[in-house]
Amino acid sequence: MTALIYCTATELAELICTKKVSALEVLEAHLAQIEQHNPKLNAIVTLDSENARRRAAEVDQALAAGEIWGPLHGVPVTIKDAFETAGLRTTSSFKPLTDHIPAQDATVVKRLKQAGVVLVGKTNLPMLALDIQCDSPVYGRTNNPWDLARTSGGSTGGGAAAVAAGLSPLEIGSDLGGSVRIPAHFCGVYSLKPTDHLVSVAGHIPEPPGAPQGVRRMGMPGPVARSVADLELALTLIAGMDGRRWEAPPVPLNLVDPPAIQSLRIAWSDKFGEVQVSADSRKIIQKVVTDLANAGCQIESAAPQNFDFNLAWETYGQIAGAEVGSGMDALPRLLTRLQFSQIEDPSMLKKGYLRGLRLKMPQYAQALTVRDLLISQLDEFLSQWDAWICPVTVSAAFEHTKMGKPILMDGHQVPYFTANLSYTAVFNMTGNPVVVIPVGASENGLPIGIQIVGRWWQDMRLLAVAKSLDEAIGQYRQPPGYMAV
Repeated sequence: MTALIYCTATELAELICTKKVSALEVLEAHLAQIEQHNPKLNAIVTLDSENARRRAAEVDQALAAGEIWGPLHGVPVTIKDAFETAGLRTTSSFKPLTDHIPAQDATVVKRLKQAGVVLVGKTNLPMLALDIQCDSPVYGRTNNPWDLARTSGGSTGGGAAAVAAGLSPLEIGSDLGGSVRIPAHFCGVYSLKPTDHLVSVAGHIPEPPGAPQGVRRMGMPGPVARSVADLELALTLIAGMDGRRWEAPPVPLNLVDPPAIQSLRIAWSDKFGEVQVSADSRKIIQKVVTDLANAGCQIESAAPQNFDFNLAWETYGQIAGAEVGSGMDALPRLLTRLQFSQIEDPSMLKKGYLRGLRLKMPQYAQALTVRDLLISQLDEFLSQWDAWICPVTVSAAFEHTKMGKPILMDGHQVPYFTANLSYTAVFNMTGNPVVVIPVGASENGLPIGIQIVGRWWQDMRLLAVAKSLDEAIGQYRQPPGYMAV
């Protein structure tokens, strides 16, 4: 049998509910893995082992009495420290919140508990989830289990590292510019950014508790796991209407059978605008294309006509800057503008963000109008395909560096935001659902993943397509040196 720490969440639920193992056994296996490996990874920053053991014992007692509390009965999970957890410290890596103990759970946390999970602890992130690395001013830096000298990605970097290294089978993170997709790509695991508004963000911080909600679009909670099936299950549990956030619609989330690979029509791109990927990434994507074609899939190089990537990046930056900046007083907004203006990156992402920080309402409304147009253009393109495959970032995980410093790729430097947000932020701007699966490795053995993009509200269909693609091309691997002792 696969070691308990590397079973998927779905497999663990089956093992527990059929009484092949107890929830306490499963928890202890993960706690031992955490004790052995978390000190060098710094992935889990608040460990709640005492309450987790108590909960696991209650789960086992309930099962003995014939009760099953939900689809994840007894399964240990971790939660990004941006989500409030009742009675358990939640900081969002923001020093003023170092001692913040919430009175209630974020909606996604509440729904997971209702599904029977055992909450093990909270995972690391950059301050207020605003970086693509995971370096916290409260807890320090998270390291990539494939190479401790490299970033695990951000902002759900602690969660992706924990899932990759067997510290947790399932993480709930959040994604405003690539924050569940980039870490999954860098750490060699799976993730889902749902359709905009499909999952409630109630109880998610960057806005400090009690502050008005400024960030109202483009960011979504999403799962990180070691299988598409786990992403699928997690989404059905956390999505849906919520009285705390009325934007979440009553979209049906019925399971869809994975289609035959021979029936699929897939588009692919390895370049957005003038942004190119590394030789390693290009080689992996070409192999994906060849393998899918050999499996009988109809796959073609294609991109939406007249879709202006520069306009998409600028629009993303303007909306993100305006909404993030709306929660800042004048002085912090000015200081943020000064900090970002000093970063050497000519991209429209940066320019748009700087403009967004000083955007007035008519300009903000115009940015939203442009967003509507770009959404329509992309949807028209996607209506012709079952999914669109594209890169996650320009390369595999890079070495830890200062935020904003250019990234070395194939012997030359690529600006920080250009390298890491060009392929992901587009789909936050348009709001489309995106699945990331691991598909190969760089020459030095680092994981490389792909994005699989679908149409609005078609998350379950996209996950079914991702299952079929994963069976044909997925290459999930355990990082060396993290097997259970």
